[in-house]
Amino acid sequence: MTFIKSAAACLLFMVFFHGPVSYAYQNETVPDPSSALFDSEETLNIQLEGDIRSLLRDRGEDPDYHILKLHVQNKGQEELLELRVRVRGNFRRLRKNCDTPPLKFNFKKHEVPDHSLFAGQPELKLVVPCKGEQYVLREYLTYKLYNLFTDYSFNVRLVRFTFNDTGSKEVSDPQYGFLIEDKEVLASRNNASLSERMNLRPEVVDPESFYRLSVFAYMIGNTDWSIQYLHNIEMLFLNEDKLLVAVPYDFDLVGLVSSPYAKPSPALKLRSVRERVYRGYCLEDLRVLNNTFDQFQKLRPEIYRLIREDSLTDDRFKDFASGYLDDFYEILNDKKKKNRAFSYPCNDYGTGNVVISGMQGG
Repeated sequence: MTFIKSAAACLLFMVFFHGPVSYAYQNETVPDPSSALFDSEETLNIQLEGDIRSLLRDRGEDPDYHILKLHVQNKGQEELLELRVRVRGNFRRLRKNCDTPPLKFNFKKHEVPDHSLFAGQPELKLVVPCKGEQYVLREYLTYKLYNLFTDYSFNVRLVRFTFNDTGSKEVSDPQYGFLIEDKEVLASRNNASLSERMNLRPEVVDPESFYRLSVFAYMIGNTDWSIQYLHNIEMLFLNEDKLLVAVPYDFDLVGLVSSPYAKPSPALKLRSVRERVYRGYCLEDLRVLNNTFDQFQKLRPEIYRLIREDSLTDDRFKDFASGYLDDFYEILNDKKKKNRAFSYPCNDYGTGNVVISGMQGG
């Protein structure tokens, strides 16, 4: 472990002080984030009012912002805010793939009162159903699972949303979705800066956090990420510790969620997204993962409890998820299976170290 950390520190030193590198840290002043939005586990009822048809039709590569009104029902009180909203995403943005695209909320040019539930949230992502509400609920749960492991993770809030189209004067049926914390707020609450540096070697990332991320990805069947291309990864630079920490997002293509459109990258040569492959870097001595494995063992009851006690996912998913996780823990508890699984990136003929530059996410 000491050697690995020293090597990572050396690489980090080289990245900062040698060669024509340009870390793109975003040090914009961010309002002190209010935690009120993500403190509650209660489902938040919201409605977007405005020209919804124009918003949802604007699905080009560079969609415009549309000014809408946001109605929020929270603990018997109604809040009304004005904001800008646009379509976002890659795969889910396209009409041929999803009837309703995911959205981005932007409050930066609008007045948000200090007492508002949305105070201190410059931007938010809204994830909406693409092929059914159940898959949104599963993806939301996956974010909550990672929250169990670390504060270096995106906060999420479940919502029940409707669209009020002022043009057609139609109000949509309520659907489940969830809000994802703004990346600037994620960085701020962790006393960190955001890095947009591409082509980093994974070994430069803080080892402890990288092991946790990569084993978690293996557990949930996530192969749709890469450090090098910041694909479904936000990179934090911890200001005090001078460490890089990778934070994953977009879990709709993972095996645990099993969305109907989820397919693994052809480069990985997998049959389905439910097939696990460890995509960490090669370790000559797997004992450096022992602390990480211990954390997964300690959190096992909480992981199962979170899935079992969820009131919105159906029993069929709970049975599948329990069995899928059972398979993961069977591997952790079997020395031969564990060595074979987590030594996979050292296999020259395998696909454990294939770099994913970009797939269907969004």
